[in-house]
Amino acid sequence: MTQDPVASPSRGLSPSLFLFALVYGGMVVLAGVLGNKQVALGPLSAIGPSFGLGPLAVEAGIFPFLLLVALSSALSELHGQAVGTRIVLWGFVPLVLSMALIGLVYVIPAAQDMDPARLAAFDIIMGSSPRFMAAGIVAYGTSQMLNVAIFNRLRGADPAQARTGWLAARGAIASALSQVVDTLLFITIAFYGVFPIGELMAGQMLSKVALSLTLIPLVITALVVWGRRLDAAAAA
Repeated sequence: MTQDPVASPSRGLSPSLFLFALVYGGMVVLAGVLGNKQVALGPLSAIGPSFGLGPLAVEAGIFPFLLLVALSSALSELHGQAVGTRIVLWGFVPLVLSMALIGLVYVIPAAQDMDPARLAAFDIIMGSSPRFMAAGIVAYGTSQMLNVAIFNRLRGADPAQARTGWLAARGAIASALSQVVDTLLFITIAFYGVFPIGELMAGQMLSKVALSLTLIPLVITALVVWGRRLDAAAAA
């Protein structure tokens, strides 16, 4: 049975909602920073050649982004779909604010005594184009809202399903489908017309779906269990 985090004003905000919302906001910002590095994913790197893709690599922002998926799904499970949807919408605040601050700092002249190598590295990492930023905003909002919708749609009418293995399966399915949409939107908006995107898109989709199916079930289950314990302890 889900609980309403605002049903009892005297108790204040539920611990799980407060903590998960804090982490969510941080991961929204961190995903854009870590996305500047591509990483090879061990066994997944050996899958690529068999599909004619070459060694698979994925941008490291997928790790905080998958945590965003898990957090929004966990909050939906604990407090209802409306809360899961709102956390996604509120996620635009740190996302847009961080982009604005990065843009401001980027255009402010650097101090004369700043190490040129550090300045060049900063410019490379933080100098995202408006097109790249737009791709991130569109892909984030669409894929995260889709994840919450699919996750709750698969729940069905029986609340008892939340306490079975179906919780992990719902999380994996919703994450995998939303990551496919995220990849389609982001790569198309950011890179279409710049260079051929077919191979990049296929490799990113394969990597992200594999991570969704292997990691998300464990993470969502752990978050839901932890959230229920936090809220139960606060209610005691």
